Amino acid sequence: MSTDTTPRGRQVADVVAEQIERLIMDGVLKAGQPLPSERRLTEKLGASRTALREGLKLLRARGLIRTEQGKGSFVAPISQVDAGPLVHLFHSQPRTLYDLLEVRALLEGESARLAAIRGTEADFIMIRRRYEAMVAAHEHDTDSATHAHLDHAFHLAVCEASHNPVLTHTLQSLTDLMLGSVFACVNNLYHRDPHRGQIERQHAAVFEAVVARLPEQAHRAATEHVNSVRQSLLDIEQEEQRLVRATLRLEGWA
Repeated sequence: MSTDTTPRGRQVADVVAEQIERLIMDGVLKAGQPLPSERRLTEKLGASRTALREGLKLLRARGLIRTEQGKGSFVAPISQVDAGPLVHLFHSQPRTLYDLLEVRALLEGESARLAAIRGTEADFIMIRRRYEAMVAAHEHDTDSATHAHLDHAFHLAVCEASHNPVLTHTLQSLTDLMLGSVFACVNNLYHRDPHRGQIERQHAAVFEAVVARLPEQAHRAATEHVNSVRQSLLDIEQEEQRLVRATLRLEGWA
């Protein structure tokens, strides 16, 4: 029997490609992550090197992996938002931040609910690690950029525990835009003690509801958290606009 086909006649390379696709869809292999070595992949997948190389060739043709000479193969972003009109709007029209936060509320509310239902103990360990890293950063007054990345990592860990690959990859495809909104929240809210305390309590509520497997409570906590951040940023913007108008009047411009 040929080693190039399975008993049902399917090409072994197709089977190998499907196995790696599943690892990508399940978030085991993440966008930008280098693929394991050929030796490790052949061991894990139970395939020959020839079949593995053919499978990788199929994945490259499908745009799921990319190969850089001298560096190896990497998982490609499944859905990219790093070019085009949408990103231009986010950079040129700051008010679209509030539209993004509406989307975040929808995505994260549902992902928290599903995480509470479907999350495994391994998922909860990862969520706890991300949560504790975020809390530690708050306590040590870490810089804003680090805060933003840890905040995003916590929300992403919750989303991954939903075990809905489409939901997870939709959220991952918005990574740059999400980090932009989180960074705005950190810069504008964390230096204000009442807001900072509120955000910390909201993160705690999301964490506790998810790991306690309370789906409706988790959904409510995640949704309220993002909507609260959105409203706080709106309030700050309006406060700043009032200050500008009052200053202009004081200086005789209006």
